[in-house]
Amino acid sequence: MKTRFRTFTIATAILTSLSLAACGTGTSSTRPTDGSWDDVVAAANREGSVLLYSSQKPANLEALKASFEAKYPQISMEFVRGTDADINPRVEIENRIKKGVADVHMLTDAAWIKTASDSGAYSTELIGPSLGSPAYGPGKSVINNRFFLTSAAVFALGWNATSVPQGLKSPRDILKPEYTGKIGIVNPAGIASYVDLYRYYSKTFGEDYWEKLAALKPRVFPSAIAIGQALASGEVVVAPAVQPLVAEIAAGAPVGWTLPENPWGTPWYSHVLKVAPHPNAAQVLADFMVTQEGQTALNNGYAATLPDIPGAVARAQDIQSPNTADLTPDRIKEYSRQWEKLFLS
Repeated sequence: MKTRFRTFTIATAILTSLSLAACGTGTSSTRPTDGSWDDVVAAANREGSVLLYSSQKPANLEALKASFEAKYPQISMEFVRGTDADINPRVEIENRIKKGVADVHMLTDAAWIKTASDSGAYSTELIGPSLGSPAYGPGKSVINNRFFLTSAAVFALGWNATSVPQGLKSPRDILKPEYTGKIGIVNPAGIASYVDLYRYYSKTFGEDYWEKLAALKPRVFPSAIAIGQALASGEVVVAPAVQPLVAEIAAGAPVGWTLPENPWGTPWYSHVLKVAPHPNAAQVLADFMVTQEGQTALNNGYAATLPDIPGAVARAQDIQSPNTADLTPDRIKEYSRQWEKLFLS
């Protein structure tokens, strides 16, 4: 029977990376075996495992793991889940010391994606056949044959259905005194996609939107996932930006959600890492992620890259990527300081 590997934590990945840095060993790059796709799959089976870094929600990553291992029972999939701010530095460390821990990296940081796809410094070229399928649309979905569109988060209005039975229609509906202390928002500090979300809301719903909301003393959470849990428990009763609460409603939680008239979203792109320790299994996982099975696993409550995916709320190719010119590290730091002064001082 196949041994089941435990899921890594961020702390495990950090310690592993630092240990490797101290040793200073490893090769400069890895590549899949030459030959046909069947040869790549056979080599992946011999490698026997693959590790994904991702900021996707854990439930979807668990579903991906189960679906992938059902398709490829000789390959055990593990994942590390964290924010881009957690994971991107790990990728940079592993690349710098030329010794990989992860095989595939899935992220939303548009500026990081652009820089990395232009340079090719962190990625290897893609070879999976599903990435070229007409249904996937590689012309709109693949960047420089290195980064491939995997999913997209579309942010919705969320509420506790017991406390707010009438629901919400616009983010402006939250700007009411009765919601003082009962609003959930995410901390965007250091996370490019969330900085873009906050700026988008200011442009779309009023330049003073966040100032008005800050006056209502919202509760600050580390992620949209945590806000969804808080809505379900009644810890907060409304949220201006939360992932569609599809899984929560399916589980019987007393919550509701809807997309506002002008919703905001952010795409996830993935790439096979240049220093992947399992280069063949990495290519197999990348290919699987854009198949019907992979998209179904990954996109409950998200936008999918294929049509007619059960549980998907939109098509990922329809989600416009953030403006990377306005999301430089310096601008992200400056906005994060402004946000902290507004909401945490």
